[in-house]
Amino acid sequence: MKQRAKNWSRDELIVAFNLYCRIPFGRLYKTNPDIVNIAKSLGRTPSALTMKMVNFASLDPFHRKRNVKGLQHGSKQDMVIWDEFHENWESLAYESQKSLGKLSIETKQDYTLHESLLKKDILTESHKLTRVRLVQSFFRDAVLSSYDYSCSICKIRLHKMLNASHIIPWSIDKSRRADPCNGLSLCVFHDRAFDRGLITIDENYQIEISKEVKSTEIESNLHKIGLIEIEGQKITLPKKFNPDKEALAYHRDNIFLS
Repeated sequence: MKQRAKNWSRDELIVAFNLYCRIPFGRLYKTNPDIVNIAKSLGRTPSALTMKMVNFASLDPFHRKRNVKGLQHGSKQDMVIWDEFHENWESLAYESQKSLGKLSIETKQDYTLHESLLKKDILTESHKLTRVRLVQSFFRDAVLSSYDYSCSICKIRLHKMLNASHIIPWSIDKSRRADPCNGLSLCVFHDRAFDRGLITIDENYQIEISKEVKSTEIESNLHKIGLIEIEGQKITLPKKFNPDKEALAYHRDNIFLS
């Protein structure tokens, strides 16, 4: 008789959803080293973990619009975890990061996917600072992986040049701090311009530039190519977690120097 598969615990499910958020959609396959390693720590097969992550993809409205099909019959538990994250991204990001780190500590492994997470969690003495760093780590990985590690404006793919930019700033809304729909993948140049209100994104995901950018004398190619010539261009949209239009409206109304 075929042995019945063991039920997934809540802790296992939040780890699986964490990985779904932080691994690019195109790399959700059972031979992915990160999936193989974490599956081993969970006592699951890579196929089982991959199937669970694909199941989360089947709940993602963005993938439904793109006609991406996940598993036909997901469990009620998956929907509960999906809703928990979307109702409180900051809390669940922290909890799942801690669970992911615990797996690696217990198995004495240091996987590439969360190497920095473990080091920060072990070395940081302040619980508050640890929480902030773990949430920031989750947000950065979730946003950059959604855009396949490229700038949504200029498409540069140098990982060290990329930032996960908050649309509604970190200091303004705690509930949106870890929400990947409140993020954009931007190179350091366009991140600074977006943060300082020199550029914004309209309701059609097209780039607007401020009067200050237009009125300042153009004395460099970077000013011309990096700012003036991008006006009206549509940003590259992510493969999951589309930027939230209400958050973009907040940026236009409160940060953009129109």
